[in-house]
Amino acid sequence: MQIRKAIFPVAGMGTRFLPATKASPKEMLPVVDKPIIQYAVEEAISAGITELIFVTSISKRAIEDHFDSNYELEDRLEKAGKNDFLDMVRNILPSHVSCAYVRQPEALGLGHAVLCAKPLVGDEPFAVLLADDMIYSPKESCLSSMVNIASRLHSSVIAVEDVARNEVSKYGVIDPQPLEERVQRINGMVEKPAIEDAPSTLAAVGRYVLSPRIMTILEDTQPGAGGEIQLTDAISTLLDEQRVLAYQFEGKRYDCGSKLGYLKATVEYGLRHVELAGDFKDYLINLDAKID
Repeated sequence: MQIRKAIFPVAGMGTRFLPATKASPKEMLPVVDKPIIQYAVEEAISAGITELIFVTSISKRAIEDHFDSNYELEDRLEKAGKNDFLDMVRNILPSHVSCAYVRQPEALGLGHAVLCAKPLVGDEPFAVLLADDMIYSPKESCLSSMVNIASRLHSSVIAVEDVARNEVSKYGVIDPQPLEERVQRINGMVEKPAIEDAPSTLAAVGRYVLSPRIMTILEDTQPGAGGEIQLTDAISTLLDEQRVLAYQFEGKRYDCGSKLGYLKATVEYGLRHVELAGDFKDYLINLDAKID
């Protein structure tokens, strides 16, 4: 499976971050010095993705602007001799990577958002990345590992995380069968199960590598949990026809769809930042004594 295309569903309203998201997309909130969406894009590019497909809404123009050229800004930086900043702005996307944008007319769920990209995906396997789930991997990126597994084992792959049992009702939860280290075969999948009905504590998080067959299945998928077209339901149907694998990724996930998760990501990425790490760590050590 050669994966060239990735879908980024970014049409959500970001209501949990109002009023910050009243005029700016949630995906453009910065974690240290880059917006959330750029981290997801960089992960995709590191996995060999060359075509980025953003499923947007009317309020997401800033995402398109961020990944486009800004000739006025570049000209000013060049004339001011600020070459480091100029290189940073020009290299947000490598020259071999392209972007496309498609609108999701209604908020009908993740499955519907993915389906909106069908004309751009065509009959190819593809990745889906949810930017809210920032995944830090100290070695190979989560999506790179998934693409390698998909190519080697010729299967769709979803990322999973072992969550607390009292948290399973927030996720799509898999029924796993061990296959190899960190890889499970999925025997079934349940969207937001009650604690007593959860087949495991392995929950799907925001990374998928999927067979093109999923698009046809999504066209026939009826609204499920929350009255939305659930990608989990389509994957459950795909299981009747094809093997689907789960990858328990190495690293740490930050739920940037919540304020606490976003703050954790900001602090911990700040502690990893080459320019800030030392001074920021000293600040945090002494912070407790200064806050009333």
